[in-house]
Amino acid sequence: MSLAHDERLRLVDTMSAVGPDAPTLCGEWTVRDLAAHLVVRERRPDASVGILLPPLAGYTQSVQDGVATRPFVELLADVRSGPPIWSPFRLLDPVANLGEMFVHHEDVLRGDGVAEPRELDPRLEKALWGIGGLMGRKAYRSAPVTVVWESPEFGTRSFGSASRRVVLRGPASELALHAFGRDVVALDFEGDEADVAALKALDRSF
Repeated sequence: MSLAHDERLRLVDTMSAVGPDAPTLCGEWTVRDLAAHLVVRERRPDASVGILLPPLAGYTQSVQDGVATRPFVELLADVRSGPPIWSPFRLLDPVANLGEMFVHHEDVLRGDGVAEPRELDPRLEKALWGIGGLMGRKAYRSAPVTVVWESPEFGTRSFGSASRRVVLRGPASELALHAFGRDVVALDFEGDEADVAALKALDRSF
């Protein structure tokens, strides 16, 4: 079993516990909408391209809306079973889906707007430090300041070369969530007040 698979099972258990109508950190999406998104991503390659290509986003949303009308237990069963054998994600699941499963699990857990970090497997924290670093290069590419990560487990990492800087201090998992565009995070921000405000207002979407 991979870390991605373990996190997938935890995500489905949480979705089942909170129910289909619970809020998430994904805008107006409910847990049902998020489950439908995951099903489309892994089982509808004809529609999933719209997740990355804006011109096709309308078609993707239309397909997702249709998938979301299925019984909730069926959606969760599809998410739990993972990518089918013909899906491109089948072989890539341990790598391509770890960040996806972790971030969306936290989207459900923090849907009420409160950050209550879990105690995570050290192996997962290490993996998220690596994934977060890759995402950070994109997330902070337009930042007006140098963004510095400080993790008690893994040290320091910087993004950008501006003279002014903002330090984000906390666990690797929380830093990764910030790089993935989430604002409900348990991090300390250190820097000039205006610089911190500018970083918090930065569009970190991909």
